[in-house]
Amino acid sequence: MSHKRSDAITQGFERTPHRALLKGTGVPQDQMNKPFIGIASSFTDLIPGHTGMRDLERFIEKGVHSGGGYSFIFGIPGVCDGIAMGHRGMHYSLPTRELIADMVESIAEAHRLDGLVLLTNCDKITPGMLMAAARLDIPCIVVTAGPMMTGAGRKGRRYSFVTDTFEAMAQYKAGVIDEQELMVCEDHACPTAGSCQGLFTANTMAILTETLGMSLVRCGTALAVSSLKRRIAFASGERIIELVRENITPRQILTKAAFENAIRVDLALGGSTNTVLHLLSIAREAGIDLPLEDFDRLGRETPQLASMNPGGLHFMEDLDASGGVPAVLYQLREQLQDNPTLTGPSIKEIVSSVTMVDEEVVHPTDSPVRAEGGLAVLFGNLAPKGSVVKQSGVSEKMMTFEGQARCFDSEEAAMEALMGGKVVAGDVVVIRYEGPKGGPGMREMLAPTATLMGLGLGDSVALITDGRFSGGTRGPCIGHISPEAAEGGPIAFIKDGDPILLDIPNRKLELLVDADELATRQQAWVAPEPKIKTGWLARYAKVVTSAYTGAVCQAD
Repeated sequence: MSHKRSDAITQGFERTPHRALLKGTGVPQDQMNKPFIGIASSFTDLIPGHTGMRDLERFIEKGVHSGGGYSFIFGIPGVCDGIAMGHRGMHYSLPTRELIADMVESIAEAHRLDGLVLLTNCDKITPGMLMAAARLDIPCIVVTAGPMMTGAGRKGRRYSFVTDTFEAMAQYKAGVIDEQELMVCEDHACPTAGSCQGLFTANTMAILTETLGMSLVRCGTALAVSSLKRRIAFASGERIIELVRENITPRQILTKAAFENAIRVDLALGGSTNTVLHLLSIAREAGIDLPLEDFDRLGRETPQLASMNPGGLHFMEDLDASGGVPAVLYQLREQLQDNPTLTGPSIKEIVSSVTMVDEEVVHPTDSPVRAEGGLAVLFGNLAPKGSVVKQSGVSEKMMTFEGQARCFDSEEAAMEALMGGKVVAGDVVVIRYEGPKGGPGMREMLAPTATLMGLGLGDSVALITDGRFSGGTRGPCIGHISPEAAEGGPIAFIKDGDPILLDIPNRKLELLVDADELATRQQAWVAPEPKIKTGWLARYAKVVTSAYTGAVCQAD
């Protein structure tokens, strides 16, 4: 092999101290000329999606060494959005994406690693690692650890995290289920290691990682507890050595075509709204121009082909059994652009190899679940820079809705009103000062949205926010409103009782208040004091950008 990055720490008498330290870790002399591969592992005992990674680390190591490299595992932190939900911890979730990207960059550069295997799974960890891969542009391959299985109940019932915990909590509050049934839900909702079972953010990002060409075929859907996942981990370890030798890097894969293909797959499956933030941020690191408007342009021409939990019928285990990502690519074949992948075969070649699709799970384009994609981007005087809704989770009745504003300046205030029965049919719940700067951290608000559904208000109350939602959110919930309230966006000027129009078919979100009155309110508006004034989050709030740019950190 010609010059390697790791030669800077292994070659020449000047590197005697470096080799001494490497030998201190156990590296034999005869391994010094091999490619040095970092395994960035987000293993932690804190997250179900990551507890099985010690096993996958072993198989990646075996693959690296079988392929002719030498591996080094290093740790990357993870936050479980479900555990961080509904308290101070959620402020930290989205900001960790930036920390993860910075940490991977720092270790890879400081130790002159030749390539990286990025072992990840949950919400902000996968995009953070992809951001690092695009930024570094050294050979990288991603292994997502896979979804958990659904919990088995009587009479064929299948339990899953969101509907059987967050929504069940509200059902218990409303008297729909009793304490015994609530406990059954709690005990069955998370039966194995793995990311939560529906098409929430973690699983959507795993699917999009495969679609982007950054992980091996079937990696995006293979279950966490499956032997297939082990084999994919081993093969990924072998493949990274080939990528290093051939000098195949992420920016050769992460083209505009790759991002548009990923958006189409996201739309076809009805994935999480968080993927908008993440694809925008990854594209920025890859040097690709990806405006928010592209999501809506593609959404109008890409049909929704699957009915996935939480808003639909099927779980990740069903999608995997139906053929996984290749099955979705096959059904979208006429709309996809060809693009290389780290796997070897291009997107079109992967499509041509598909031999089986369960069309009850992944419909053909001439028989879609919906005519349009699962996500929609709304604009209007309430969201001049855009907002995002998971229309796949909205009932037909609520696709167009006009209601009266009920304003709250924090998630906690909104939850108190919801649980206290103070939100009624015809309301539009407005939760503001929860954006990237105002939160800070653009908290994910699964609790309010799940509570709305659990209380039976999903067909009579809408929710809008400059914050964001869990991939588990369903119902008429519009997030990412830009500009955010903390930047003086129009959402800051809403008053209780103001009429608000939600018109998803026409992509409108309007505050039905006279323009002169809005101008008067804007002039009278005073920016509030930051909610958090110390520590990492205070620094984050000063440099984070708006949701419509991906909520990325930049100094200028």
